[in-house]
Amino acid sequence: MTTEPRVLAPSEWNAWYEQLERAFGGVAEAPEERALWEALTEHDRSLGVWEGDACVGTAGAFSFRLSVPGGAVVPAAGVTMVSVAPTHRRRGVLTSMMRRQLDDVRGWGEPLAVLMASEPDIYGRFGYGLATQRMRAAIDTARVRLSVPEGTDGVRLRLARPEDAAEACEAVYARSVPLRPGMTERRPGWERLPLLDPPSGRGSASPLACVLAERDGRVTGYALYRVRPEWEHAGPAGVVVLEHLGALDPESYAALWRFLFEMDLTSTIEVQNRPVDDAWQHLVSDVRRCGLALRDGLFVRLVDVGAALEARTYRAPVDVVLEVADDFCPWNAGRWRLTGDAQGARCVRTGEAPDLALSVRELGTAYLGGFPLASLAAAGRVREAREGALAEASLAFGSDAAPWVPHGF
Repeated sequence: MTTEPRVLAPSEWNAWYEQLERAFGGVAEAPEERALWEALTEHDRSLGVWEGDACVGTAGAFSFRLSVPGGAVVPAAGVTMVSVAPTHRRRGVLTSMMRRQLDDVRGWGEPLAVLMASEPDIYGRFGYGLATQRMRAAIDTARVRLSVPEGTDGVRLRLARPEDAAEACEAVYARSVPLRPGMTERRPGWERLPLLDPPSGRGSASPLACVLAERDGRVTGYALYRVRPEWEHAGPAGVVVLEHLGALDPESYAALWRFLFEMDLTSTIEVQNRPVDDAWQHLVSDVRRCGLALRDGLFVRLVDVGAALEARTYRAPVDVVLEVADDFCPWNAGRWRLTGDAQGARCVRTGEAPDLALSVRELGTAYLGGFPLASLAAAGRVREAREGALAEASLAFGSDAAPWVPHGF
C-alpha cells in the first residue's frame, strides 16, 4: 500500500464519501444532506488515499473567505471530511494527507487553513491552534425574565417559510460577517446549509421555522428555530431549539429573543452554538439559570505567517519580533518583525533579536483575538525575551468582538 494521496476524481466521490461515513460511525446520512455535501465538495481540493479500489483516507478543503480582526475577509482553506479507515491507522495516512494538503494550500496562495475538529487532540501536531469557542445554553424561560431596550416594540415580527426568507436572511448574515472574526462569507451553494432540514435530524422537534424582524419595511433580523413539544404532569414544558439568529441592531435582536422567550407551551430555549459574548446574556434577569457551557470551535493554522499577520489589523500599535517554530511547515520558521495598528500591518523576515518566542500553533490560537497571548504565556506556551513585549502584543492581537464560526463544515 502507498500512503500517497491523490486528487479526487468526481467519479470517485461515492466511494470516498462512504469511507468518511464509515469512519464517523457508519450511519448513512439523509439523502438531502448527502446531496448537499456532494454539491459543495470541491473535487480538485479533495484528497484520497487508496488501496486498490478501496478508499482508506479522505481529506477536503473548501475555498472559504474568513473574516479577521479589522473586518477584512481573507482566503482560507476550510479543512473538512478528514478520515482514516480503522484498518489503516498509524500507518502515516493522516500525516501524508496533512502534508499534501498544506503544501497545496500554500500553492493556492491561501495564508490560512481552518477546521472544526471531531477530536481536538488530533490536529495540534500539524500546527492548528484552538482560536474560537462556541457557547451552549439551556435557558429556563419560566424563571428568567428578559429586559429589552427602548424601541423594541417598534420592531415588526413576521413568520415566513425558511425557503422563502432565505435571501433576506442571507443579506443580514452577509452584513454581519465583517463585524466578527471567524465568520465565513457564503459562497454559492452554502446558503442551502442553514435550510438543511432532514426529518432524521429533527429528533422529536418540529420542522425548521423562521421569524423575520422588520423595521421601516426592511428585514433587520431573523431566527431559524424548531419547537420540541414536551408535557409534564403539571402541564406543557416544550423546548425552543434555536438554530440560527442574526440581527442588524439591538432592537431587532431583542425582539427576536423576546419572541423565542414568550413562545406558548414552552419553558426552555436550547442554544447549541452562539458566540461567547452574545448580548442576550445582558438582557436576562438571572444568567445562572441559563445553563451556560463552552466548547471548542474553530482551529486556525497559519500557512503563510507573513501574509496572515499582514491580513488583519491590530487593536493597539505593535512592533515586535516573533521567533516562530514550525516543524511541519518549515517555510514559516524563523524570525518575523510585525509592525501594525488599527490601519494595517507589515510582517517581514528579520535577523533582529526576538521579543517573543512561540510556535505556529500558539500564533493560530491568538490570531483571531479570542485568546490573549498573555494567557498562552501563563501556560508556558509563549516566551517573552524583551520586557514589555508580551503586554504590547497581547493587547494588539485582541478583538472587540469574540471570534466565532456560526456553522460546521
